[in-house]
Amino acid sequence: MKKLLSIIAFAATVALMSGTPPASAAQKTPRDVAKHSDAAATLHQDMRKLWTDHVVWTRDYIIAALADAPDATSALNRLMKNQDDIGNAVAKYYGDSAGRQLTTLLKDHIAISGDVVKAAKAGDKAGQKAADDRWQSNAMQIAGFLSKANPNWPKATLEDMMKKHLSTTTDEVVARLGKNWDDDVRAFDAVYDHILHMSDALSDGIVKQFPDKFETGAVSTTGKR
Repeated sequence: MKKLLSIIAFAATVALMSGTPPASAAQKTPRDVAKHSDAAATLHQDMRKLWTDHVVWTRDYIIAALADAPDATSALNRLMKNQDDIGNAVAKYYGDSAGRQLTTLLKDHIAISGDVVKAAKAGDKAGQKAADDRWQSNAMQIAGFLSKANPNWPKATLEDMMKKHLSTTTDEVVARLGKNWDDDVRAFDAVYDHILHMSDALSDGIVKQFPDKFETGAVSTTGKR
């Protein structure tokens, strides 16, 4: 028995010295798991940055447009660039064509929101209703497009998220237009909280759909590091 134990110990020592791990070491080490988590965390961070830009520059445009401020056009241009940025980020996973399609839908989303703001400012209820109907339709198109790209993004869930995004943004416009400043602040808090939730849901879906991109040593391809 002692001889057998000595042979086993010797074999284990040789395996360790040669760099050959025992069978149980085939599982991921804590370091591997940490690296996987880091890649996913970076994706979440990058996506949050993109969607934070989306609501921040939307707010900047709303403030400027309602006040007839000269920076409204610059804010709108920056907001439109954000839609290119989001489309480019999605293209890393779904291809250039999909990225361009999403960018187009998102730019329509922004353009229509501008019509909503203009109609609300003018007190044109019929025009605001017509613009809002187009806005809702566009939001459903975005939800449908994304749900087809990733089975981890249920269409109904995305539709609810997009509807809430529109409703919280509308609350922001209405509060600011009515000079209800406290309501305006609360409205933007709601906009921001929701977009972070939506961003994380999108990131979670990407990680689930493309696990190989988040293995050891992988880095996020969304946005700039």
